[in-house]
Amino acid sequence: MKKKPLFAIFLIIFINMLGFGLILPILPYYAESYGASDTVIGLLVASYAAAQFFGAPILGRLSDRFGRRPILLVSILGTLLGFILLGIANTLLLLFISRILDGITGGNISVARAYISDITTPENRAKGLGMIGAAFGLGFIIGPATGGILSQWSYSLPAFVAAGLTLINLILVYLWLPESLPVEKRKEKQQKLSIFSFKALSDALKRPYVGSLLITRFFFGIAFSIFESIFSLYALRRFDLTVGQTGLVLTYVGVITVIVQGVLMQKITKRFPEKQLIIGSVALMAVSLLGWGLAPSVPFLLFILAPVSIAGGVLTTIIPSTLSKSVEEEDIGEILGVSASTESLTRVIAPSLGGFLLGKYGTEIPGVFSFALLVGLLIYISITFSKKKESIAE
Repeated sequence: MKKKPLFAIFLIIFINMLGFGLILPILPYYAESYGASDTVIGLLVASYAAAQFFGAPILGRLSDRFGRRPILLVSILGTLLGFILLGIANTLLLLFISRILDGITGGNISVARAYISDITTPENRAKGLGMIGAAFGLGFIIGPATGGILSQWSYSLPAFVAAGLTLINLILVYLWLPESLPVEKRKEKQQKLSIFSFKALSDALKRPYVGSLLITRFFFGIAFSIFESIFSLYALRRFDLTVGQTGLVLTYVGVITVIVQGVLMQKITKRFPEKQLIIGSVALMAVSLLGWGLAPSVPFLLFILAPVSIAGGVLTTIIPSTLSKSVEEEDIGEILGVSASTESLTRVIAPSLGGFLLGKYGTEIPGVFSFALLVGLLIYISITFSKKKESIAE
């Protein structure tokens, strides 16, 4: 595994998520200052993930065709322009445009994962992708807290700081990151790049084993995103936690996830086959989310959030790793782009679904629903994985 490019990718993802985290807590207040209703604020938050749903597969396919480095440069430039536009926005429309632009180009995590796949062997790929997850988590831990502090001066300041960080990101890629995909390995056929990714998703779902992995990613993503997106409201309604207390709990979750992805993944993947890790982590996530929904006290909540974090850290690392081994080298960027698109779709659906379940039926139901969803997924993957033993990298 090449250490300098791997470290550069770690910094790129860390800075990218730090910039994203900076503006995340101020978006609702920023939009509200222009008279946005709760519904419109929800649409603004979802617009980023919706745009990423369409953009990620395109970036992945382009990187298979033209190389990882130029697509990373173009996508980071788009994110930079999105943050600048967010900082100078003086209307609600400009806020939407800035988030959509950032969403379309922000799917570059699929290209970063493809880069890691290029420079790692199948044996150490999970470790490399785990470092991406760790960088992702660290940026997300530090970013929101910093953004909240900066917003005391103005809502536009976090956006400009995020733009400055993204500019550093752009310079890092230009100076440090060599191309990882040789010309001879690039996809030779010119691909039709539709702005819609439904066909790419449909084609991917038809592939043996790949389809099962993407379905796993989708339903696990729905359950986990419900937990992430409504946790603050859940903590307020169930335990009357303050914003500061909720932030500390989420930091605790993030730290455990970073440790799993950055430190433990290499040891875990050496000891257990990927199929067993996926099945075991889905089972652990199911039981843990049920415990989250039914938690009777804050100490019990903290206890049950540890396995939630562990299972989430393993699944978000092992699924991309396994996907990258299930296709030809020239298709890695495309399939990881489709996976990122699937992940984005869950972040469009889950906040509304989780909020509806909590508001309509109470704080227990989102966890109970997620448990039932994952039990169904567990039955599905246990059957489909056993039918495809010959396709699974052990």
